[in-house]
Amino acid sequence: MNLSDPIADFLTRIRNASQAQNRFCEIPWSKLKERLAEILKEEGLIVSYQVNLKETYGTIRVYLKYAGRRQVLNGLKRMSSPGSRRYITKDQIPNFFGGLGIPVLSTSKGVMAGAKAHKEQVGGELLFLAW
Repeated sequence: MNLSDPIADFLTRIRNASQAQNRFCEIPWSKLKERLAEILKEEGLIVSYQVNLKETYGTIRVYLKYAGRRQVLNGLKRMSSPGSRRYITKDQIPNFFGGLGIPVLSTSKGVMAGAKAHKEQVGGELLFLAW
């Protein structure tokens, strides 16, 4: 499978599984996608994730989080795309939904949540927003 935007595919699979109220979703593995799942877990938007690596490919199983019948992860919005990159400085890191929204950035120090990027004093490519 050749995807031109693997991050958008990652977000779409999680969004669709969450809308369908599935317990988990399967996503093709990459180091970047594993790091994105790790950030979502650290921020409390998913329960956990599990990496299953085979010889030629791997998958990530992302376990979604619900509060009763409502999903905890209410929205995911892709901000930067391969055709239109969006770079921001540390002072431009968005703060939305009263700090409950999480911007995810790709920085020179790795992929991280907006609060950590602000603490580390780095900007970078704004990958997506999660709330």
